[in-house]
Formats: sequence, structure tokens, C-alpha cells
Amino acid sequence: MESTLHSAAYSRYTKRILLAQPELADLVARWSATPLTRKKMAERLEALLSVGQVRPNEAQLKSALRQLRIEVFCTVMERDLAGAAELAEVTGAMSDLAELSIQSALSVLDTELQALYGAPYGVDALPQALGVVGMGKLGGGELNVSSDVDLIFVYGDEGETTGGERSPISNHEYFSKLGKKLISVLSELTAEGYVFRVDMRLRPNGEAGPLVCSLPMLEEYFYVQGREWERYAWIKSRLVSETESEAAQRLAAQLETLVQPFVYRRYLDFGVIDAVRALHAQIRREAMRRAALRPDKADDIKLGRGGIREIEFCAQVFQLIRGGQNAGFRVRPTLQALAFAASLGLLTPAVAEQLVQAYVFLRQLEHRLQYADDAQTHVLPVDEAERARLAVVLGFANYAEFKHTLDEHRVNVERQFDAIFADKNEIHYGLNHGAASRIALPLAASTTETPPTADATTKTMTVAEAAALVWSEMLDDESTPELLESVAVLGFNAPAKILARLTTVWRSVRHTNLPEKSRLRFDSLVERALYSMHELDAKRRDETLLRFLDLLEAINRRGAYLALLIEYPAALARVLSTLGASRWAADYLCSHPQLLDELLDDELLTNTFDWPAFKVSLAAQLAAADGVEQQMDLLRHAHHAELFRILLLDLAGRMTLEYVSDRLSELADAVLDVTLEAVWRQVPRRHCAIPRFAVIAYGKLGGKELAYGSDLDLIFLYDDPDEAAPEIYLSFARRLITWLTSSTGAGQLFDVDLRLRPDGASGLLVTDLNTFRRYQLHEEGAANAAWSWEHQALTRARYCAGDARIGAAFEAIRTQVLTLPRSAATLAQEIVAMRARVLEGHPNLSQLFDLKHDRGGMVDIEFMVQYFVLLYAGSCPELIRNTGNIALLRTAAHYAAITGSEAAIVGDAYRFYRRWQHRLQLDGIEQHVRVPAAQVQTQHEAVLALWARVFKRIS
Repeated sequence: MESTLHSAAYSRYTKRILLAQPELADLVARWSATPLTRKKMAERLEALLSVGQVRPNEAQLKSALRQLRIEVFCTVMERDLAGAAELAEVTGAMSDLAELSIQSALSVLDTELQALYGAPYGVDALPQALGVVGMGKLGGGELNVSSDVDLIFVYGDEGETTGGERSPISNHEYFSKLGKKLISVLSELTAEGYVFRVDMRLRPNGEAGPLVCSLPMLEEYFYVQGREWERYAWIKSRLVSETESEAAQRLAAQLETLVQPFVYRRYLDFGVIDAVRALHAQIRREAMRRAALRPDKADDIKLGRGGIREIEFCAQVFQLIRGGQNAGFRVRPTLQALAFAASLGLLTPAVAEQLVQAYVFLRQLEHRLQYADDAQTHVLPVDEAERARLAVVLGFANYAEFKHTLDEHRVNVERQFDAIFADKNEIHYGLNHGAASRIALPLAASTTETPPTADATTKTMTVAEAAALVWSEMLDDESTPELLESVAVLGFNAPAKILARLTTVWRSVRHTNLPEKSRLRFDSLVERALYSMHELDAKRRDETLLRFLDLLEAINRRGAYLALLIEYPAALARVLSTLGASRWAADYLCSHPQLLDELLDDELLTNTFDWPAFKVSLAAQLAAADGVEQQMDLLRHAHHAELFRILLLDLAGRMTLEYVSDRLSELADAVLDVTLEAVWRQVPRRHCAIPRFAVIAYGKLGGKELAYGSDLDLIFLYDDPDEAAPEIYLSFARRLITWLTSSTGAGQLFDVDLRLRPDGASGLLVTDLNTFRRYQLHEEGAANAAWSWEHQALTRARYCAGDARIGAAFEAIRTQVLTLPRSAATLAQEIVAMRARVLEGHPNLSQLFDLKHDRGGMVDIEFMVQYFVLLYAGSCPELIRNTGNIALLRTAAHYAAITGSEAAIVGDAYRFYRRWQHRLQLDGIEQHVRVPAAQVQTQHEAVLALWARVFKRIS
């Protein structure tokens, strides 16, 4: 049988074992016919432990575990070398073996110790258990075939045992004894070998720390001494001791509560890039040191360039940066983390596939290196015969062919690693020298730049020197003529004002009290910004720098955001461009600095908007979130990110004003729809899976003319015969409003105005559909009836979220209302009277023209359109469609309400006003949108002329 085993043909270890245990060949042959399961291992261990013994002792435990390990190792090797097992099966079987060994050993050892000292209890009189935390590849379920196991021992709380044959001892002493015995059972080298080598160096304070620690001690360590590399290590942490008992379940929950906030920050944590870069450099230095001592062991596939560790870093940097906001990244296996990053577009499919293929190839290579002698090795052999054997067992004709494939994988990994972790600080200036790709996107093809001329070099050096001089300790001095001259060199229009602001920031407590690393980043960013000002339009330099200083002061306590701008110079260039283009954008970015992450995406301005996919993705994130607070934050982050994307496209001149409004309205619809679903799941008395509830939009959202920061005019309708429906939907609506309007750490979603509901502010928050119909149509049984101005509002209303059936019913009611026969004279009087009341409510005492509220402005045009709709919709069905004011003017012209020329002139005036309004909003002017009257005289006169003709007998 031995001669037919692939493992015996390749592995010297297997040959030695089979010489000692010839019968093992038959077992391996039988077991390798099917995948090796945890259940089969457990049954085999139980059989080994029960031989001649009712209750196994420590010695028998050691023997049984070592025999099981031999059998599992040889079986896994056989299936792997025969091509019957995928990588996941191999690593999964070894991880199952480790977990089973730990749990079985603890069961035996704990029973023996309790007989001596009694059971451990905490000060709260609750039972305590030793938690064994698997770290690294064991925690990730990715254990290699000859791996050691990285463990940490924890327990819940201090206390003492109940006493047994001996006096009680403290919980710390008890679990220390138990931990030492477990290590001995697993790692002691006997005549039968070992089970797993145990590495405890990842515990708090490493080898200098206690063998076991209580959770309170672990919590204090995390918050006082925990280092960045430890966050990386704890990503894969997992309890591998038993989890069935009450004590174990309580321990697991408490441990998760401690570990998650330590590993995953609630914000995007780009500061971790530098920390992982430093950790990688440390590992590389150690690998190079070992290589220098042993040149024959230099080619390390794990720690060398393009090796396994670099792939793990590529995956886990996503988890550290984004795992606090997106629970989907809180997975342990490397391949799962890569797959999730790819699903979000953070990795291109091609790059993700390259990394996966490289990882599988390198791990399979790693296993074949270890199968030969059951040695924990990761270096390629130097002996020619060994190299040839290795190539053949991997399926290659010769070593050269194998090495070519290996090098291709390494180059791909190395390229991608460098795309993420290359130190951008090596280039101090030159913000426009190449685009920063989103983390882990493939590197762009290199380009050869033309060397600068001598004059250009001199100029650049002059600007660079001026930037370094301006932001320096010289700002501490009172006399600053040299600094003022340097500020002028940088091209600012008001050097004294700029210098005063720089001095204020430099001397501020917020700057001087920053941690050293953050202050260095802050200083570097100011200096880079100063340098880059000469590349901007001269008119925008002053405002751009002042706004950038506002942003830095807003984020200076968040080192991760400073790190992001340091790591990605092109993102800094985009920030400066955005800040210079719009005051509103600058304020929005200062209020929502997490949007800086969006500036890393090179496809930000090219991808189309896919609202169905957006809703599916956002709903999935909410479903995986940890509680209501995080769900509300996720909604805000998603809305802010898409709004910012629209804003950037707008500022880049890639969107018309109408397109901007359409996209903002679609975004609001999508967010409302997802929010409805999420809030409904929080309603305690919900009586159906899907609420029979709809949101109706009025005003700007209803007319799809939404602007940045616009509030939402909404009403809520329901159609549900359940007798508890009114109370349930009232509670639902209140929760919904809270979710939409509350300010959280991530900001606010929307301002919501509900005054257009039936009976206004005195009316019910939610309205039954039939009641709404009676109210709008003045039907019998209606408690009150809608006013004409409410019918005016209805011309700009539409269903936007929730139950589509109710939405269709609303649209039918709206059509019925708009097509009611009306007296032209009566309607005109009511429209004119309402226009007068609106004007009274918005007095303008300035010499400027109010684009919206003054006579001849936007409100006049909107009121005329509403008049046409209400008067002619019965005979002109196209007027019912909510197509926007300009389109409705053209439609009215087709039906002779006005002439085509009038429609075109007034439509152009409305577009002109909206563009002015939009431009002023981007400049930060939102309350009173007013301009010099002379600049809009033509439009003003055209609107007044049409108003006078339409309402000639009343006005």
C-alpha cells in the first residue's frame, strides 16, 4: 500500500512514519478517499482516548493527540498531493485539528485541576472559564500544515476557586496552571513528536507579560499600551476554546466588545497605512538579517518581496481602514477580505484575481516545502535535486518553468503592494505628478516626464523655499517682513491677510498641542499647500488656502485624515481644487471630512449612477450594522458620499443644472426608500413584513429641482385596514423623521418639512389614503377641504418612496384633482392673492433683486405654471406630468395658453435665474439669493410682461 501513496513517494517524513507504523498506510488510503471532516477527527480521538482507560489522564492525552496529528497530517498531505483537496480543505482541516486538540486537552486538564483546587468563580459569583484566543492563521482558519499556533489566554474576572483536595487559589493562578499544562500537552516533544508548537508572544506585553490576563487587564492594555501592529494581529483573533458553556459564551461576548473597537475605528483610518508599512519594513529587515546569516536560506516565499505576507497586508489594510464603518470587512480569512474589497470596487477584478491566484499558489508551495520533512519552513531549496522534486510535485516539467511562474506571481503581488504602501513622502512636492489610485487599484503605466529647464528649476526651488520659510518657527516672531515677502512670492493677492491667518494657526493651542506625529503631518500638508498655490488660478489662491486651513483645523485631531492627504498627493490636489471652486463645497467637506476618502477614486467622475445597486448595497450594509446608531451613520455616510460625487461632477462642468437636480432628487428617493425599510424593522408592533405606507414628495423634491442642502417637503400616506394601523404608522412616521433629521456623529441626512400635509401643522402626521382623497376632492365625509394653494402644491407632487401601490393610488388622486373643472377668473384671483401673501412674507429692503421672491422672479414663473396646470390639465393631459417648469411652459404653449415665443423667453429666464441661484449657493450664499437688478433686467421684464398678460384683469 505504501508504494501507492503520493505522500510516501514525496515526503521523507511520511516514509519515516510508515517505517514505524506500517499499518498507517491503510488508514491514510481509506481516509484520503473523502475530505477529512472535524467529525471524523473527533471520533478518532475519542477512540484513541478510550483505549484501556475510563477517564484519560494527561499522559494518554498527549499520546492520543500526537497520534491523531500524525494521521491527519499524512491524510491531508495525501489528498493535497493527489490533487483531491483545494487549499481551503487543507488549511481548514489543520485548523480543525488545532481547535479540536485545544478543546479536548482543556476538557481533560480542567477536570484534573478542578479536582485539586475546585472550580473558578468571579467576584460576581459567576463561573469562569479559560478563553484560548487563536491568533494569526489559526484564528483565520488558514493554518498551514506545519504551523505553530499563536495563542493568547484570557479569563473573565478576578476571583478564586472553590477548593478541592487543596486550598482555593486565585483565578489568575488557576488559569496560569491550566495554560501551562495546555502548552505542555500541545508542544512538548516526546518520542511520538508534538501536536503543535505554541507561540505566546502576541499576548499583552509579549514574553514579559503574564501568561494569562483578565478581560479588565486586556481592556486597559488596549487603551493605554496597544500598538498599531497589535490591531493588525487582532484582526484574525477568534476563541478556539469551547463556546458552549455559560461561562464561555459570556467570555466570548465580553471579548468581542473589547476587541472590535480596538481593531476597527469608527472612522476611515488611513493612518494605519504608515503603521503597516513600518511593520512590513521591520519584517523585511529581519528577513534580510537572517538571509545575511544564512545565504542558502535567503529565498523566503512568506516574508520576501511579493510573498504571502504582502498579500495578507494588501487584504488587511482594507479591514483596518474601513472595518469600523463597514462590517463586511470584519472577516478573518485573507481571501474573504480580498473578495469583499473587490465587491465594493476597491480592487479591480483583474487585480483581485491576480492576488487570489498568487495566494493560492504560494500557500500550496508553502505546504509542499513543509511536507518534505514536517518542518516549518518557507524558503526554497538550493539543492538541485530538491528543486527538481519540488517542481515535479507542483506539476511543472522542471525548476526553471516553476520559477518563472513563481516570479510572475511575485511581481504581481509586489506591484500591488507598492501601489498601496509606497512612501509618498519621498516626493515632498509635486502634487500633480501622477494620479493617486484608490487603495489597491493597479498601478498606472509609468510615464517619462520632460526634465524642467534651468529657469523652471530655479523658480520651483524659489517657491519651495518660500513655502518652507513661511510655515516655520519664524511665525513665532513678531517682526515678519521676510515672511511677508515670502508670502508674496507664493502669489497671494493679500499677503498680509494670509500671513496673519497662518500666524494664528501656527500659534494656536490646537496646533501646538497636537501629538508629534499629527503635528508633523499637519505641518507637511500646510507646506505642500503653500507650494502648490502657484499652480492655481491667481484669483482663487487666497480663498483656497484659507479654506484649506479651515479644513485642517477641522480634522487635525483625526490623524487618519491627515495621513490620507499625506499618503495620496493627488487627493490633496483634488481637495485644493474643490475648496477653491466652491465655498459650499468647502463647508460641506469640513462638516463631513470622511468624504476625503471619495477623492481617492479615479473613477469617481466617470462611473454612472446606478441607484438600484446603490440601494441593494446600502441595505446590505445596514443589515450587517451593529445597532441603530451605526445604521443611521451608514445612511449619512452613503448619502454624503453620493452627494459629494454629484458636487464634484458639477464643479468639473460635467453636469447641466437640470442633470444635477435630477441626480440629487434620485439620491433622495433612494435614501428614503432604504431608510423606510430599515426603520420599519425597528417598529416593535409592526403587524406585516412590508409597511403599507408611502412617502409623497412636494416642492423641489416633488418637481425634481432639488438643490444642495434643500429641505424635503413630504407627506406620509398609508392604506391598511388593520384596526391598529393608525397608531402603528404614527409611531413609524415619528421614528422615520428622527432617522432623517437627527444629527449624529456623521451629521444629518435631511431637513424635513411636513406642513403640506392635510390641515397643515395641525393635521395628523400620517394620513389614511381614503381620507386624503376626500380632503383633496372635497368629497362628502371630509372633515376639511383642501385650499386652492394646496392644489397648487399638488402640481409639483409625486410618489417617491415606499409602497408603490399607494404611490399609484396617489397619482390617480392627483390626476383627478388637477383635471377638475375650474373657473379661470376665480382661479386667477386665488393665484394672485396667494402670490401677494408670499411676497409679504419675503420683504426685500435692499437695492438688489431677489431671484426667487421679488416680482418678476422665480416664484412668479412657478405660479403661472401652476395656474396653467390647474386651468388646462382637464383638456391638456400632458400638463399633468411632473416634467418641470420649463417643460410645462412649452406644453402650455402647444395648447395656446401662451405663445411659443413667450414660453421660450420665460423658460430661458427661469433657467437663467436657477443658474444664478446655483452659482450663488456654491459660493456659500443660500438665504437671500440676490443680484444687481441690472444683471437680470431683460429676464425680469419678460416675466412681468407675461404675468401682466395672463392676469391682466386682476393684477
